[in-house]
Amino acid sequence: MAIDKVPITVRGFAALEEELKHRQQVERQRIIQAIAEARALGDLSENAEYHAAKEAQSHNEGRVMELESMIARAEIIDVTKLSGSKIKFGATVKLVDEDTEEEKTYQIVGEPEADVRSGRVSITSPIARALIGKGVGDTVEVTTPGGGKSYEVVAVRYGG
Repeated sequence: MAIDKVPITVRGFAALEEELKHRQQVERQRIIQAIAEARALGDLSENAEYHAAKEAQSHNEGRVMELESMIARAEIIDVTKLSGSKIKFGATVKLVDEDTEEEKTYQIVGEPEADVRSGRVSITSPIARALIGKGVGDTVEVTTPGGGKSYEVVAVRYGG
């Protein structure tokens, strides 16, 4: 059974490592202290602080395991070394909505680092899947939860 690699940019990988380090070195210690303080209050069966701290510990440890898994499976792709006129992972793409003439710019990134509000869309998202292999001047049809959208690709660039 092969482990699926997860494509990720250098920046995205660094963010995963930073979050993991913070959760292991800062959050873990803060939660252990909160559990110790709650234990000192006595009866654990009706101790809301203790139960809240244990729940926070469970959440933190679950996220630590998730981060460790993503880091282990990461396939780091340095987008500064990519080039070409066709859209692939790491491309920053400028689109024009053919209905509203509104311009949108997205970078196609790995799933763990996707954040639409920051202009980063996951390689597995419908818009990224529609864009892969296209170039400037091409039109793409994207099925979104709000219905179909049609975009024209007006620019493709690589590098950061």
